[in-house]
Amino acid sequence: MFLQIKERQLNDYKEMSNKEDIKEEENTIEQETVQVEENQEVEAEVVVEEPTTEEIIQAEKDKFLRLFAEFENYKKRTSKERIELFKTAGQELMTSLLPVVDDFERALAHIEEDAEAEELRKGVLLIYQKLYNTLELKGLSKIETKQGDVFDAEIHEAITQIPAPSEDLKGKVIDCVENGYQLGTKIIRYPKVVIGQ
Repeated sequence: MFLQIKERQLNDYKEMSNKEDIKEEENTIEQETVQVEENQEVEAEVVVEEPTTEEIIQAEKDKFLRLFAEFENYKKRTSKERIELFKTAGQELMTSLLPVVDDFERALAHIEEDAEAEELRKGVLLIYQKLYNTLELKGLSKIETKQGDVFDAEIHEAITQIPAPSEDLKGKVIDCVENGYQLGTKIIRYPKVVIGQ
């Protein structure tokens, strides 16, 4: 008998716990349903406004103006690049002719020492001047570098340093080994100089 009472109590307890579990599940389901309904309401509240024709026209106008401005900038940039290209179109040719000019200058310096070769000197000088004048007409110019000029790393290329013969030549150009040239405003060969320490 005692066992039967215990079994009944156990069954009652199980039923009660099952009922509580069921109630908890029902509460959870109700809460989820409320949340889903709230989310649906929120989604329903978001209203997408369609732009008016004036707004569409204004947006297209802005787009057109930006495109027009970009095209104008492109035209300016390409015309500037074209002008630069014309100015320096002969740079490669000029650079390849500079050693010939250097050879003429060396020949003239060597011939000046020989008094018997006066006619030869005149002929070489005439050819040199003709070549150099033609190159000058195409925009080539010599970068003048003299002894005593202040060394400027943007214009000169230092190949060596030697002790300065006097105090006033320290940090200045002592000798120009190779002349520099520029085409228009662009330096195509820097003068190679010796500077004093």
